Amino acid sequence: MGVVRSLLRQPAALFGLAVVVIVVVLALAAPLIAPFNPDEQMFDGLTLEGAPMPPGGQFMLGTDTLGRDLFSRLLYGARTSLIIGLVANGIAVAIGLTVGIIAGYMRGLAGNILMRFTDLMMAFPALLLAIVLAAMLRPSLWIVAMVIALVNWVQVARIVYTETRGLVERDFILAQRSLGAGHARILFLHILPHLIPTAIVWGTLGIATTVLLEATLSFLGIGVQPPQPSWGNIIFESQSYFQAAPWLVFFPGLVILLTALAFNLVGDALRDILDPTQRGRG
Repeated sequence: MGVVRSLLRQPAALFGLAVVVIVVVLALAAPLIAPFNPDEQMFDGLTLEGAPMPPGGQFMLGTDTLGRDLFSRLLYGARTSLIIGLVANGIAVAIGLTVGIIAGYMRGLAGNILMRFTDLMMAFPALLLAIVLAAMLRPSLWIVAMVIALVNWVQVARIVYTETRGLVERDFILAQRSLGAGHARILFLHILPHLIPTAIVWGTLGIATTVLLEATLSFLGIGVQPPQPSWGNIIFESQSYFQAAPWLVFFPGLVILLTALAFNLVGDALRDILDPTQRGRG
């Protein structure tokens, strides 16, 4: 509750939290809110010349190149983007937390091997590595989530490793060792609780990165495949109509921007609240 109260006292964090809540509610309630089936190609969804309908009338945000309601597709696309954002980022944080704790606690040969592998993964551009993995596998919702998780865990692992190295030298850890505490007790009861704030902060900040990466992969045609809507593939399908029907690119781009900004604002606020070294800084 103290964290929530601190968030509510920060205007930027409050704005971000409000946007996140709105996006999540709209995604969950998409079947109730969407005026049309997102895959339905309506007879009156195109002009007499076969062009998309502009915003207005029965189509709040217009229609796409196949006569489908853009507003309905954005609502269902929010489900896809948020599922990938939460699942992929959750897996990435779990992998990074595990690798970082083990490498920082064990050190020695095992720790060096884990961190050199982490450094090797960090040396590859994340987008390029994601494109290669996505191209090798058959793109789908869960494959895209796995690919994004496999390229996003390294930053978490490096941060957790550094913090764990500092914790194992603290007096309370040395005291536990002198009292005969086992490795599992030290890891789960005395080290892991100190890393939870870091995991929460990076988990929140990483959702924005994950949503953007999913949109990029879908825009490149190797993400979530049509007809399943995602914000990225909506832009991908409509890119050739950018000048004739700019709303097909503007509206999905806007929701991607707002969602990423909202999660970043919340993540920054959580970092200031949960990280003692950040408190009091502007």
